[in-house]
Parts: sequence; C-alpha cells; structure tokens
Amino acid sequence: MSATAQTRMTVEEFIAWAMEQPEGKRYELAAGEVVSMSPERAGHGRAKFRFARRLAEAIETASLTCEVFVDGISVRVDSNTLYEPDALVRCGPPIDDNATVITDPLIVIEVVSPSSRKRDSGSKLEDYFRIPSVRHYLIVKTENQAIIHHRRDEAGEISTHIIRDGVVQLDPPGLTVTGLFTP
Repeated sequence: MSATAQTRMTVEEFIAWAMEQPEGKRYELAAGEVVSMSPERAGHGRAKFRFARRLAEAIETASLTCEVFVDGISVRVDSNTLYEPDALVRCGPPIDDNATVITDPLIVIEVVSPSSRKRDSGSKLEDYFRIPSVRHYLIVKTENQAIIHHRRDEAGEISTHIIRDGVVQLDPPGLTVTGLFTP
C-alpha cells in the first residue's frame, strides 16, 4: 500500500505499514486516513529542541517523575487516529524502551508549520483533548513568538491563553517553563 493509498486503516494497521516505509518519511493517521508530514525546516527543529530542553530542565528542577519525548513517539487518540506531536510530556513510571505509542500524555506540543497550521489548531486540538490524560496542549507559533496554551482544568473546562513572554505555567504537574523563545 502506498502513502497515497485511500484505504482506511486502524492504528495497528498503520503502525505496521509505517514501519515498512522508507527512512526519513513520516506520517500520521487521522480518522483512519494516512497524512504525510512535510519535511521539517531548521527553525521548526530548533523550536522543538528548545521546548523539549526547557521542559526537561523544568521537570528536573521540580524533581518530577515525568519524561519528555520528541519525535518518533506517537500519541494514540483512538483506534483510527495516531498523531506524532513535536514534543510531549508523560508522567508516571517509565514506559518500555521499545514503545512507539503513548496513550497517556499530560502535555502535548505542536510547533506550527505552514502545512500544519489548520490541523494543529483544528482537528488536533479537538482530538488531543479526547485523551483523558491531556491537560495542556501548546501550539507554538515561532514566526511571532507566541504560544497558544489550551488547558483543561479538573472540572474538564478548557481555557485558552496566548503567551508572548515565553513563560508557561503547567499545573499539573507543577512546572514553570521559562526561556521558550531564547536560544
């Protein structure tokens, strides 16, 4: 089956298919349909790395049992949807070294690219909050150095804040992340 095939897949079928694709090609599964991911630009990679590094530093400072993952680890939304966010934080006991999918992220981060802008703030926003463990969804806009922070509270209400100073409070798990737009 090619990457442009219109056959609908389950997450399990997609993972088996994706493992057979050429190295360097990346895909997601949205409502059973394969979505090709565009090649990453340098600025996107830098932003992703910076956010992951700052999150890891904040986790270490707070002495939390959480891990940051960047690229390669997918988030399962349901049996037909699997996304690969730019970064995520998962708390609790470490997952198996061979895991490729996480079902319980606490924080999900997408760095906006021209090809993903609509999906990141549309279907992914809705889908990520279908996962009960997700409390924070950060959409990072590097072109104007803004973070759109969607937060779900204990009652399930979602609030949105636009952050421009590069400081994000993520509670739970109790993180203050600073310097998000400084190298």
